[in-house]
Parts: sequence; structure tokens; C-alpha cells
Amino acid sequence: MNKTAMEATQLLQQLFYHYDNKFDSVDVVVCPPFTALRSAQVVLEFDNNAMIQIGAQDVYWEPQGAYTGAISAGMLKDVSCSYCIIGHSERREYFHETDEDIARKNLALIEAGITPILCCGESLEVHDEGSTIEFVTGQITAGLSLLSAEAAKPVVIAYEPIWAIGTGRTPSPEEADEVCGALRATYGELYGAAAAEAVRILYGGSMNPGNVDALSAMPNIDGGLIGGAALKVDDFLTLVKAFS
Repeated sequence: MNKTAMEATQLLQQLFYHYDNKFDSVDVVVCPPFTALRSAQVVLEFDNNAMIQIGAQDVYWEPQGAYTGAISAGMLKDVSCSYCIIGHSERREYFHETDEDIARKNLALIEAGITPILCCGESLEVHDEGSTIEFVTGQITAGLSLLSAEAAKPVVIAYEPIWAIGTGRTPSPEEADEVCGALRATYGELYGAAAAEAVRILYGGSMNPGNVDALSAMPNIDGGLIGGAALKVDDFLTLVKAFS
């Protein structure tokens, strides 16, 4: 919940000004609040910059109806969203979203032609119990439960240890890679080895310029789901560069 429409516009314009064509090998997506999506769409259309795409932070699974305050996949499509985050830990914790809710959102996005970024992550309690892999692979299995192998192909998976978000604490690169590898293996059990090789898995726990080189070097970490570092253009571009 950062940036008004005007502030988001200014941030995007700064991002374009400093953007480098060397980043073409990286898929870059910005996910403003709902109120700034139309402004982001206008900026992207004006700059004609297909290298950066728009995503949303959440969606509701019904196409329309008496769901006051909800935003449908069709509404996101109308403002050029090509990605959408679902199952973020804050949505699960503060708004009590269930795995079943997230599975429905996943299906709604796929049917609308929007790529889901399906999040999973464990609390400090789960982490300290040593149950991380069992917990997060269960979240992913449930979140994918309504999708066939063909439908699941576009889905991006993001691992975000809750205990590392916004705290400055992170797992070691090897620990993060182990969990991402387990997520890849679980995806493979559901959809096959070739699908596991192709799926993109992001790391999303306080990735920043100080740790990105070590994290990006890990074989099972394909990118980042960036929080606070995305609010500073220089920091964000440093992270993009690390994966290019």
C-alpha cells in the first residue's frame, strides 16, 4: 500500500529514464495499487515501453456481481495488467485468505489471460519447527489444484519467507535455494519434469542490492518479488541488472 497515482507515475517515469536496453533479457513487472493502475497504463502507453509490464496486487475470482470493493480479472485486463500477485502472505494473514480462495483466483486469472504470481511462505514458527518445505509445497499444491498441466504453464511461483519480509533478515542463499528447489520438484510432480524446468520461481524475502548477487547465483532462483527495494529506482534497477 504505497504510492498515490501521481507518485506512481513519477516513479515509473524515473524508471524509464534510467532503464537500459541491456535489461531486455529480464521480464520486469510493476504492481502498483489498484488506484494507480490506470495511471501506470497511460505512462507505459505513452513511453511505448513493452519491456516493462503492469501487474496487480490481488484479484477476486468472480467476473462481476455484488462484491463491493472487489476487483475482477476482467477489470485488470482492461487496464493492461498482464500479471497479478495472488496468495501474498499479507493477504493470507490480514485478510484470512485460504488456499481454496487462492486456487479460485489462480483459475480466474488464467481464464482471463493474466499470468498469476502465486506466493507461498512460512512464518517464523513454522521455520523454527523445521517444517518449511512441507508447509510451502502444500500451499503451492493447493493453489494449483484447479489447473490442468496446460493451464498451469504460465504460472510464476514466488517464495517469500514471512519472517524475512521487511525485517532485513533473510535465509542464506543456499537455504532459499533449497526451498525454491523443493517448489520446483513439487511442480514437477504435478505436471512433469519438462514443466518443472520451465517454471519461473522467484524469491521474495527482503531481496535488496546487498544480497541480490548471492541470491541470483542460485540455480533455482529465477528472479525476485521485490518489496521495499522497488520503491527506490536505483535499488530496483540494481536488482534487475543482477538477473540480466
